[in-house]
Amino acid sequence: MVSIYATTEYHEQLQSIINRVDRLEELVTTIDILEQRPLPSAEGILIKNGEICFPLDWYNAQPPYLLPESIELTENNLLGVIFAKLDNFEKSYEYLQNVNPSLFLELDFINRLQQGLPIAPSELISQYSPFEEYRLMHNQGVVCYYGATAQDFDPDKAAYFYSEALNAAPTDEHRAFTARQFALFLIDLQQPDNAARLLEDTLQLELSKSAQTELKQALYQAWLQELSVPYDPAMLEKLKGTLWEVLQEYEKQGRDRETALLLTDAGVVANYSESWSESLGYFNRAIGIFEQESLPEMVANTQYRKGILLFTWAKKGNPQFFRTAAETFQRAVQVFTQEATPEVYADIQHHLGMIYAEIPDEQKKKGIWAAISSSAFQEALQIYTKTDYPYEYAAVCNHYANALTNYPEAKLSDNIEKALYYYQEALEIRRAERYPTERCLTLLNYLEAQWHLGMPEDKFDESRYLDMVRKAEEVKALGNDLQIKQDAELHLQKLTQLRAAYA
Repeated sequence: MVSIYATTEYHEQLQSIINRVDRLEELVTTIDILEQRPLPSAEGILIKNGEICFPLDWYNAQPPYLLPESIELTENNLLGVIFAKLDNFEKSYEYLQNVNPSLFLELDFINRLQQGLPIAPSELISQYSPFEEYRLMHNQGVVCYYGATAQDFDPDKAAYFYSEALNAAPTDEHRAFTARQFALFLIDLQQPDNAARLLEDTLQLELSKSAQTELKQALYQAWLQELSVPYDPAMLEKLKGTLWEVLQEYEKQGRDRETALLLTDAGVVANYSESWSESLGYFNRAIGIFEQESLPEMVANTQYRKGILLFTWAKKGNPQFFRTAAETFQRAVQVFTQEATPEVYADIQHHLGMIYAEIPDEQKKKGIWAAISSSAFQEALQIYTKTDYPYEYAAVCNHYANALTNYPEAKLSDNIEKALYYYQEALEIRRAERYPTERCLTLLNYLEAQWHLGMPEDKFDESRYLDMVRKAEEVKALGNDLQIKQDAELHLQKLTQLRAAYA
């Protein structure tokens, strides 16, 4: 639906043009600009002083390509713009190909950005007025980022154009529009600190409520990317506060899809804060909206995140949630299949492996759950290979080994020996210089498995003893966490007692 905002003096002319196309009035509405404030969306068109103008698209209805400041109000121009906004570019071309081909080219840039088709920066045009200079720099940044091929992508060039656009912006509102795009670009480049600084500076300007909301939406994305374990409580509270502000505005604006996306993020942050019930409420609300909007992939994505929440909740002393977590992951994996999304599929199988290893049930069924758990871990390892996904491979190996030590005793294999093998696989990746904490945890797991394996009663295994001592001493020297150091010291004390007992 396209909305045209104009004073009443233009309504008869506008309606006459719209009525010349059969049934177009069903898709276009004319609104008195003095009675209703135009929405800051690309789905709107403004008529000012006999010219067609375009509001800044703070609702993210289309790619952030800026059209000319104004164009002449003619039948062909208006119909060409309307059909482009209705995503009917063939009809737009019919109206503009002869009378205004440069306008159609501009509209087609938006179409190509939507379709993921490349755009050469040299195709962009400018009339060399002050606004046009700003628009050219902004659009060059957009094209260099969104419209470039993998071979042509030049982040330095995109950053340069965005910076030049900021300097040339004719108003604070335009500066904010470019700043948001620049910040999202920096977030995608894994530079959340730079993005946050730019957004925080821009929020000091005199801006519309819509601009402030979208800048805050980008800001929380930057903060979210900066989060790392252990989570800073002050940062989490700041994140939650900003999310809530943006969420309230999106709900007022009736932007259901964006609201659901925000609820999903709010669920993730609440999970980080260990606010389990709050997080579950956000995820369930998001799933409900995505189901109403018929967006199965978004439903599955939120189910996936909900599964992680329920698994974490279960691990924190609430084992009754293991089954619900497994059911939630199984719903997600119907969309995130091995063929369609192998990495997500592997991560789900990784989680299912851990869940089925710990799911509460009667003893006689433990062996069945162990077999299902082992199969899930093996599924994950088929995708997370040591060569292509070393970090993920090490994580799965570590958790698979942990599960093996808790499986019921196997008749045809030695679970502890298999666990030790997978711990060694993880340790090959988790080297001290790159992953000190992860290495310490895996070393402690390895030592626990060695105790489970035990020593022969009639012979002291010197090589195993020395191997365990070396690993415990490494943890003690490498670990920064007090609890980790204490655990290593306990292992060393037990080893000393073991040697004394054999002596």
